Amino acid sequence: MRNLPVFFGCALAASALAQVGVTTPAAYRGVMTVVDGVYVTPIPNIPMTATVDISSMRILPDGTQELRKTLNEIARDSRGRIYNERRAMVPVTFEGKSSLQSAHIFDPQTRQSVFLNPHTHLAREMTLPDAGNRPVSESGIPPAPHGAAVEDLGQSNLAGVNVHGVRYTIQIAGIASGTGKPLQIKDEYWYSDQLRLNMMVVHDDPRTGQQIVMIKQVSQREPDSKLFQVPEGYRVVDETPVQTAPPSREAAPRGSVAPVGTTPF
Repeated sequence: MRNLPVFFGCALAASALAQVGVTTPAAYRGVMTVVDGVYVTPIPNIPMTATVDISSMRILPDGTQELRKTLNEIARDSRGRIYNERRAMVPVTFEGKSSLQSAHIFDPQTRQSVFLNPHTHLAREMTLPDAGNRPVSESGIPPAPHGAAVEDLGQSNLAGVNVHGVRYTIQIAGIASGTGKPLQIKDEYWYSDQLRLNMMVVHDDPRTGQQIVMIKQVSQREPDSKLFQVPEGYRVVDETPVQTAPPSREAAPRGSVAPVGTTPF
């Protein structure tokens, strides 16, 4: 069993709201200006805290490389509640912890999702509809994209956790690459059945650069319960959509104008 290099660098995104209730991590979307980080599955009885190390090498229009990094904190308690933060991407020469941009708290038992904005001290709260009984996948590694070559990387160990890796390689013809030359896009996933997380994801596209998202400094002890509470000084705004019954077809008399969003009788 080989060991992955410890220097490889692994939050929150708007898509997390749509992913809540999913029992395995979503497919990685590639190099972006705003980095999503890692999706923490809201599964009970697997408590953990960890640091997510994100490093990004982006190719600028003039051909030079922009190297950036950040460190995010994630946590999950025995109830399945999750905490996931996103901090600013900063130059690799930056020392210390970068500024907090946002944080996400979710409780799978109450279906309450809260997004914290440290700049406005707003806590946007929403109770999500029941996701129902979704099947639990045996692996968090997403299925291979159409036409991708699949390489099983076998078992390894990352941050003291056993992981299984797979690499997907997509061949892009020169006529479709935008560069006039053929190229390869590679995505690498290292998934832990023990933690039910993608411990490392590597995306490599010669046109845009490389990004590495890696979980490290993992502790499987119960995290501080304060992480899953709205901090003092925040104003809570309930954004749960109002559930309304569909309008009755008999509500509007014949010949009248039906309310917007309804079908005339």
